[in-house]
Amino acid sequence: MARDLVKEYRQGDAVRRALDGVSLAVTPGAFVAVMGPSGSGKSTLLHLLGGLDTPTSGEVVVEGRTLSQLSDRELTLVRRRRIGFVFQFFNLVPVLNVEENIALPATIAGRRPDQYRERVDAVVRLVGLDGQRRQIPAQLSGGEQQRVAIARALFIEPAVLLADEPTGNLDSRMGAEILGLLRQAQRELGTTVVMVTHDPRMAAVADEIVLLGDGAVTGTLCLDGGGDDRAQLVLAWLQELGA
Repeated sequence: MARDLVKEYRQGDAVRRALDGVSLAVTPGAFVAVMGPSGSGKSTLLHLLGGLDTPTSGEVVVEGRTLSQLSDRELTLVRRRRIGFVFQFFNLVPVLNVEENIALPATIAGRRPDQYRERVDAVVRLVGLDGQRRQIPAQLSGGEQQRVAIARALFIEPAVLLADEPTGNLDSRMGAEILGLLRQAQRELGTTVVMVTHDPRMAAVADEIVLLGDGAVTGTLCLDGGGDDRAQLVLAWLQELGA
């Protein structure tokens, strides 16, 4: 998915390198967690993977297409149709209800409600919000708002779902529920999930963890199978790396 990514920012006469040759191979249908301290390049990497920013050098490939080789229109269509985004702060439209927020990608694309009604119904049921369809974000809890954000991301049936600290504003119980939804999407829908998190317990649900430090990959950990000791395994691995 990512090959030798470099991202530099110019600050006056100085150049800051946020990513320094990061490569990331993600198997379709896998769940990958990206960890690292603040300033390690996690969010920068996610923005590049989603085509929200362009690398200084290197390539991002989604379903065999190199994003830097696409026209602006082609890149917009890839983001709109093949990449789902979930952010820490939900990014819901406050005046729209649950259904309208979920269907926003179709509304922007100019589709009629009868063309996407069944899809809205499917994702509303998937995230467990059948009883809140007509409520606006202010009437929902933080966990429910994040469920709406996940439903909106899944509405387009994305090949890749990118989640940036999706549990960062939630308590541990709500956070676990949101992670369960992401895992469900990966397992039942075959969606590839790449999630940025600082929490080892949250990262432990992934198939693989990639650790960033100073803009470079400093370690990877494959997590096979289940078990209650996954979080402890992640903590031990981080301690071994001095992270």
